[in-house]
Amino acid sequence: MTDTIKDRRHGGPYDRGRADAYYGRDSSPHKYEGATTVTPRVETLTPEEVREYYAGYDSQTDRKEWEL
Repeated sequence: MTDTIKDRRHGGPYDRGRADAYYGRDSSPHKYEGATTVTPRVETLTPEEVREYYAGYDSQTDRKEWEL
């Protein structure tokens, strides 16, 4: 699936899926219009963008280790 990803940029749906998984967040398909956190968050995605988000979420096996 990852070889069909069209939007791999920072802030794109694939990137955001990977980030959500890495940080242990629940899945919530979204992307940013441009750079992450400094441009508007977009939660209305096309079916293709939703697939890209979940491809990123499911492919991320590394997890952040939080220090207590």
